[in-house]
Amino acid sequence: MALTPKLEIRQSQQLVMTPQLMQAIKLLQLSSLDLVSYVDNELESNPFLERAEEEYPSSDGDMDASSGDESDNASATRDDSEWLETQLATNASDMSSQMDADLGNVFPDDNGSQPTLDPTALKGDQWQPPANGTVATADYNLEAFVASDVSLKDFLVEQLSLAVTSPTDQLIAKNLIDSLDDNGYLAIDMQETADRLGIEQAHLERIIRSLQTLEPSGVFARSLAECLAIQLREKDRYDPAMQQLVENIDLLARYDVASLKRLCAVDDDDLSDMIREIKALNPKPGASFGTEAVQPVVPDAIVRPGSDGGWVVELNPDTLPRVLVNQTYYSQISSTVKNDQDLAYFTDCIQTANWLVKSLDQRAKTILKVSSEIVRQQDGFLAHGVQYLRPLNLKTIADAIGMHESTVSRVTSNKYIATPRGIFELKYFFSSAINATEGGDALSGEAVRYKIKHLIDNEDPKAILSDDTLVKLLKQDGVDIARRTVAKYREAMKIPSSVQRRREKRARA
Repeated sequence: MALTPKLEIRQSQQLVMTPQLMQAIKLLQLSSLDLVSYVDNELESNPFLERAEEEYPSSDGDMDASSGDESDNASATRDDSEWLETQLATNASDMSSQMDADLGNVFPDDNGSQPTLDPTALKGDQWQPPANGTVATADYNLEAFVASDVSLKDFLVEQLSLAVTSPTDQLIAKNLIDSLDDNGYLAIDMQETADRLGIEQAHLERIIRSLQTLEPSGVFARSLAECLAIQLREKDRYDPAMQQLVENIDLLARYDVASLKRLCAVDDDDLSDMIREIKALNPKPGASFGTEAVQPVVPDAIVRPGSDGGWVVELNPDTLPRVLVNQTYYSQISSTVKNDQDLAYFTDCIQTANWLVKSLDQRAKTILKVSSEIVRQQDGFLAHGVQYLRPLNLKTIADAIGMHESTVSRVTSNKYIATPRGIFELKYFFSSAINATEGGDALSGEAVRYKIKHLIDNEDPKAILSDDTLVKLLKQDGVDIARRTVAKYREAMKIPSSVQRRREKRARA
């Protein structure tokens, strides 16, 4: 067979990631808040996009109606001006007599001088207000009256001169203020910080001790024990017994009452009083400053009971941006433009606008389709509770609606659904499967966690359930689970071990 060059024509299909396709994928995984921000940016940059709720006068009748409204407003303004002339005193002598004070002495300056009215605003004895409704010489800034949250840093800087007087030490103190975390703790390496600031470690320690006298009490502590000790010293309650309790705060966290009584050399009543005092302290003195407002969760889909006994799934209209493409404006612009470069720009804008509207519509349909299938799969959860939550994965949903798993994953990220049992992220309904005993239906990990929590919440204080006992009880309930899995689920729910729970319930009893 001879080797010769030749030309062949072949037809094949392949997926190309065009900019439009990448935009559609990006829109699909955006949350509702991020989507609103993205659409707002597109509305500002694209001249052919507009909000659907905007209305413009489109006929002469509308213009006539607006003219009539303007004439009504003008007559109302004339009535107001007549009332001002006849009823409101504008003469200086009349105004001063009504206020029982000299007009020129209403707002005296600190040095005793009197303010001067704008001469251009005086016509004879009559004072005419400026056209904008404010005195021309007044520097009136409404933003000066807007309250703002005081941050922990600003609050400490205001007190800094009371604790540290040396200018050099104040610079070091400001550096330490910047090193505070949100709770007011000073998480630094003493030797490294001293070397960086070029001072001795003892000098740095003295500055920190001075800063620990500032408010809120307990700030600049380097550990929880030091934070509590600072507050107790201010209350004059840091005696040797309390010192032992604070220095062994980890025993208090484990409710090891016997060890605490031995270390503190106190009886049960004294230890209870000491623990009560510890609980009254603030372990996070800086947490109340500069806290950001919690952003409420806005559901993307809403589930409600249907009249036929099923469930009705619908999109939340508040999360759907309403944008339209102004084709009329594009026709006017494209017919008058004479520059090929400008025409190409406007053509690109109209294509981008059309694709954005199409992508938003496709995004809404995809969210509705995925949400409806999740509701169909988790009907037991909606009807009876979390113990009936079925194990579910992305492939099950993707196969049911004819989409790829990656598409379902993007749809369920940062999307929420409002159900009669609360608002949940769509990913909440996907959980691993736990085998059931005797060949029964598998249970979801979330349902098993609910069973574990229910058993622990209802355990007898005199018979605390260990992890091995929980395994036996769950197997009796039809759940085939290992002990390490029970321990993992219990720790994930931040439930202490059986030993610690026993100490806690004894202490409370």
